[in-house]
Amino acid sequence: MDTSLSTPQLAEQLRAIAEAAARSVGPMLRAAFRSGAEATEKKNAHDLVTEYDRASEAALTEHLFSACPDSRILGEEGGHQGTGRIEWIVDPIDGTSNFAHGVAFFCVSIAAALDGELLAGVVYDPVAELMFSANAEGAWLNGAPLSPRGRSEETSSSLMTDYPSAEAIALDGPAAVEAFGTLVTRYATVRRTVSGALALAHVAAGWTDVTFGFDTNPWDVAAGILLVRRSGGTYLPYRYDDEDRPVQDAPVYLAVGPGGAAETSARIVEERLAARRAVGHRK
Repeated sequence: MDTSLSTPQLAEQLRAIAEAAARSVGPMLRAAFRSGAEATEKKNAHDLVTEYDRASEAALTEHLFSACPDSRILGEEGGHQGTGRIEWIVDPIDGTSNFAHGVAFFCVSIAAALDGELLAGVVYDPVAELMFSANAEGAWLNGAPLSPRGRSEETSSSLMTDYPSAEAIALDGPAAVEAFGTLVTRYATVRRTVSGALALAHVAAGWTDVTFGFDTNPWDVAAGILLVRRSGGTYLPYRYDDEDRPVQDAPVYLAVGPGGAAETSARIVEERLAARRAVGHRK
């Protein structure tokens, strides 16, 4: 890959590679979905992995290295591989729990960064065959430009969030459940989707208005960050410390569609973040 290209040219090449890679594992994931794939625990019963997570990441890795040999990969299952200024940030199945339980809300997420700066990203829903993609200049859904309109009132807005997870309840205690009650009361609809990448893509498309998450990893958010920002939305990263790191490394985030309202979500994120900092929590 010629990194001396202009940023728009390089970003478009990376987007095309990522799209082709994501589509290449679509048939495997569609065939495996609702076929009785067995899942095993990683950290706990809420953190699952299947043979298809590993198989699809292996296929994605082979595709990306073939198309761009002078690059490196950060994958959820395989960790760091390769060297090079271009980094591919890969989640082969974001929403593994949904995939394993037959719920059609999971995706392939691939982002490309140059020296830490995000240039391209795709989020691919293989069941609905929806390809969300972004480069340096815009964001698209199956080739059509994304230009969502946000709702200006929270009471008419929809929220997607996996907060509080079981881990969050263990960490934040009763405040987590109280916060969730506040969200359910304030927003028109609150959905727990178990796929941060696809929730961010839905914000970019205007299908949901707000999403936020805690203690995420780069592969959960990298492609979604670019989708939200290139479609005109706002993505706010939060950190437990003051270190200057790439936006995809921030473990807490809030994303809002253009013109959307998220005062309650922002308050809850900031309150929980402050409380965790006070007890020395770090991700």
